[in-house]
Amino acid sequence: MVPESLSGFVDIRAAAPSFLVAALALYILVEQLSYHRKKGPLPGPPLVLPFFGNIAHLIRDPTGYWDGLAARARESGVGLAADFFLGRFIVFIRDTELTHRVLANVRPDAFHFIGHPFGKKLFGDHNLIYMFGEDHKELRRRIAPNFTPRALSTYAAIQQRVIIAHLRRWLDWSAAQGGNAFSMRDPCRDMNLETSQTVFVGPYLTEEARERFERDYNLFNVGLMAMPVDLPGFAFRRAKQGVARLVRTLGDCVRQSKARMRAGGEPECLVDYWMQETLREFDEAAAAGRPPPAHTDDEQIGGYVFDFLYAAQDASTSSLCWAVSALDSHPDVLACMRAEVAAVWSPDSGEPITAEQMAEMRYTQAVAREVIRYRPPATMVPHIAREPFQLTEWYTVPKGTTVFPSLYESSFQGFQDPEAFDPERFFSEARREDVAYKRNFLAFGAGAHQCVGQRYALNHLVLFMALFVSVVDFKRDRNKGCDELVYIPTIAPRDGCAVYLKQRCAKLPSL
Repeated sequence: MVPESLSGFVDIRAAAPSFLVAALALYILVEQLSYHRKKGPLPGPPLVLPFFGNIAHLIRDPTGYWDGLAARARESGVGLAADFFLGRFIVFIRDTELTHRVLANVRPDAFHFIGHPFGKKLFGDHNLIYMFGEDHKELRRRIAPNFTPRALSTYAAIQQRVIIAHLRRWLDWSAAQGGNAFSMRDPCRDMNLETSQTVFVGPYLTEEARERFERDYNLFNVGLMAMPVDLPGFAFRRAKQGVARLVRTLGDCVRQSKARMRAGGEPECLVDYWMQETLREFDEAAAAGRPPPAHTDDEQIGGYVFDFLYAAQDASTSSLCWAVSALDSHPDVLACMRAEVAAVWSPDSGEPITAEQMAEMRYTQAVAREVIRYRPPATMVPHIAREPFQLTEWYTVPKGTTVFPSLYESSFQGFQDPEAFDPERFFSEARREDVAYKRNFLAFGAGAHQCVGQRYALNHLVLFMALFVSVVDFKRDRNKGCDELVYIPTIAPRDGCAVYLKQRCAKLPSL
């Protein structure tokens, strides 16, 4: 018999499971109703798993997940599709004109670019990705001198030194392996990391710092594709800690650059050009009795440099792999490119390719643009709707929605025979598809957050291809499905672009 003093407690305990079941059922019902209200007429799953939604499918098979959304948007004829994961309602945008409406941000604060659905926690406090409005415009204005022709010329010489050094290692490895296929993705990634480090903060990183930098960047890369669990022992937490260390390291490079530029040194890397301009603005502010310019603290700039590093790293890795795969598939394109490069530059010269010589490589530049159109590395640019936004006459994006405008899908709209790899579309004066379908070429984004370093990225791809085809004979190790897309997080060939390599010229240039 239960004492009278405890009977109420026992009743509560007995009722607790029923209450929890009822509360859970109510939560699920409200969530489903909210999802359907937001989805409206858009194609999408009729029911979603509570809270988690389709996140398991996204993590397990990102290629299949995004392909499924694109197919749903295409087959419906509306250019849009809806879904749900981790408590977030999402809208996938396939249609180019609707994508422009989001990227152009036709109303201030209608959409905020987020880069990664959980990137705010991952990238830290000081980054371009999460800056908006006048602050963002002002910072981009201050960054512009980092990409002048003079600055790009400085970077081009560095890029070529690093590329040749890595090509030498790849050829040595291939020779030592007796002709085994060489998977390019990870080596390209290592090459791009060294290139980015050297171009951005080259003179200020010790060998020890570079090794530590690589370890932390690997942690960051793993965390990008992991569940966003911010607890000890999880990849996301390790990535956050790695980013914090990377930003501190880059902030120290900024401090050293400021001191060197103040002492009258010549710019040798991107942060030098940046600090040269920053110090000029410091002096002008001091002379006028104004406070120092905003966003010029060492660690703040370190955070912005990390954004550049992230943008330059994985996107370029993707483009280099797809370029090699496409050139192997199109021997006529490869022959034209080799002839053009040989007409203006020779490995025997011992000199790097100059800006003037790059300008003469019109066909090679067209190939670079076609690689980026055909396989845009960053396939989507997530945004958050900060307010309800009427995207079409019949659909309003609800506040808080994560929208995914697809740059990849835009690349296959409008262009002549868009599924074909055809550099002539950007080379032929008669076709001029770069002009006719400019709005569909969105690989570098559009609007306020359009890639500020796109000229640098194109130069890197042009220089790599020019050097690679000049000094290397290569053949793709083709097998079924090798060129299927995988998201890691930018797109890459499923097999990592495996190739057989052999030295083509008598001697590699020493740049």
